[in-house]
Amino acid sequence: MNKDLFLRLVHGVSENVPFFRQRRDATGRFGLSPLQKCAAAIPLLAYGTAADTVDEYLRLGESTALSCLHHFTDGIIQLFGDEYLRRPTPDDLQRLLEMRDKRGFPGM
Repeated sequence: MNKDLFLRLVHGVSENVPFFRQRRDATGRFGLSPLQKCAAAIPLLAYGTAADTVDEYLRLGESTALSCLHHFTDGIIQLFGDEYLRRPTPDDLQRLLEMRDKRGFPGM
């Protein structure tokens, strides 16, 4: 994934979804960062891997990874659904067809 896109997603969900804000726990230590939470959700979503596969490199458990995935998908739908998760308009289709002709993707 493009770094700028990833950071845009992290910034968007951390600003609008309270789950992604970094908080202190009962001992005063900081919890997981928004980067860690999003980095846990994206591989689960992209590759369909098991939730416990991210525990070794991100240092979070299976239930936390599943919670990150759930909140991430809800946040993305809330933030970007109207723009990206909709049926294409006739203008969108025309733009895609022009891109196809320009780039030479037959059958697109």
